[in-house]
Amino acid sequence: MCFLCEKLKEYQLFLFGIILGIAIVAAAVITTGNIRQEGIFMTGSSEEIVRADNATWTISIETERPTRAEGYQSIQRQLPIVQKFLKDNGINESDIDVEPLNYWTKNKTLPNGNYTNEIGAYVYTQNIKVSSNDVDKIKALSTDIQKLIEQGVDLSSRKPEYQYSKLADLKVQLIEKAAIDAKARADAALKVNGNRTGKILNVKTGVFQITAPDSTMVSDGGMNDTETLEKKVSAVVKVTFEIR
Repeated sequence: MCFLCEKLKEYQLFLFGIILGIAIVAAAVITTGNIRQEGIFMTGSSEEIVRADNATWTISIETERPTRAEGYQSIQRQLPIVQKFLKDNGINESDIDVEPLNYWTKNKTLPNGNYTNEIGAYVYTQNIKVSSNDVDKIKALSTDIQKLIEQGVDLSSRKPEYQYSKLADLKVQLIEKAAIDAKARADAALKVNGNRTGKILNVKTGVFQITAPDSTMVSDGGMNDTETLEKKVSAVVKVTFEIR
């Protein structure tokens, strides 16, 4: 009787071992299937330094006179001085855009500081916008406007805006490089277990960051630096790869 009991126990242990083995294999298959289905998620990045090839610079002449006629005449006297300054320094006439003249009124004030309904002055503003591919020349001129002030021009100058015209093509190239970077990182992570990446299951591109070359600033909406000649254009992509 004891002999039969021992045999029964051995048989039960044998069956338990088989069942346990099947369960382990099944779990491994299921787990592997989930990994293959979900894939591996990786972020890739790329960047390139470019130099602006276009500049836009705006000069504003502003004058305040007691009558409309005097305000208009003041602008007409100063405008040719600015135009001559630009042309004498190598700016083509076709690159100079004289925008429509603007003016507004300022009411007189009482000794207590309250405004009256009587017009006290007319303020005229004339914007001259310069656009050129010679970015170095624009940069130099924007720091040399003291000569215009010395000639009696009442002006203010905005900082030039520097742009890179081939940005659209560059963005495409950077996305491709960022995706390649993501694949290299994913392959490095999977190499530990002898796996590799397969086809792309999903890809999302982030915003582009256009900053000064030494800047580390980023923004959720993307940066767009227009103040520096040299620019760093950065791209980020988030890619999910199939695992093989």
